[in-house]
Amino acid sequence: MRAIWKGHVRFSMVTIPVRIYNAIETAETIRFNQLHREDHGRIGYEKKCKKCDQVVTNEDIIKGYEYEPDQYVIIEPDDLDKLKLKSTKIIEIEGFVDASEVHPTLFDSPYFAGPDGEVASKAYALLCQTLKDTGKMGIGKVVLRDRENVMLLTAQEDGLLLYKLRYPNEVRSVQDVPQLNGAVANREELKLAKTLVDSMTTSFEKIELKDRYKEAVRELIQAKIEGKEVVTVAEEEEPVVDIMTALKESIEQAKTQKKPMKKATGKKKAAASEEKSTKSKKRKSA
Repeated sequence: MRAIWKGHVRFSMVTIPVRIYNAIETAETIRFNQLHREDHGRIGYEKKCKKCDQVVTNEDIIKGYEYEPDQYVIIEPDDLDKLKLKSTKIIEIEGFVDASEVHPTLFDSPYFAGPDGEVASKAYALLCQTLKDTGKMGIGKVVLRDRENVMLLTAQEDGLLLYKLRYPNEVRSVQDVPQLNGAVANREELKLAKTLVDSMTTSFEKIELKDRYKEAVRELIQAKIEGKEVVTVAEEEEPVVDIMTALKESIEQAKTQKKPMKKATGKKKAAASEEKSTKSKKRKSA
């Protein structure tokens, strides 16, 4: 696992050298190449200047910010290096909060944070255990890929997990969703819906989380390689059912899918009693 950032986590006077790693496995992604339909040649892309129509190399490309139409201020790599933000090398924890205070829409990419060297291990373990015991999460900032990001620091098993958070002003309001007309649920329908939820309640680990579409794509690719015919799955039409009927049928289906509990028959108890009685008769006859 290769680190993408190296620096320190600091809260108050405590400083812990850490390295940050991507938590997402990108190797599982299926990637397609774009090909010319006529001869299956790979499609290449030329970087071309729209002004002079010349093809340019990466060395000829610079960053520019458009402050007026077709007017740019040029930003060189050295200019960015001159920015004196502490968060380029330090994740400064600004406070600790409860998980319930962070809205789910703010969560973005997850990262792992590991200790940077043996010296950091003890302080790293201390912070990890403290977060576990208190149930708190640290909020700080770090510069990753030319942008200062808000990071949420929490404990996971024996390590630390970092979530890059979106800024609140980047998230739209749910009230902007069209057709939220404030409809109120019918009391009887609500009662049945709650019963259905109760009957379907399980634990997260029991739910199978697999990318079935990716598996289907792999099977499609293999079938094409082997020259087999690709079978089309017919899409089932969903019948239109009123909500009350659908809820009642769903509850009955959920009941039948649950394994019935075995009732106690008393056979073991009766057998044990009979065995005890037999042993008692043998002792008397002896």
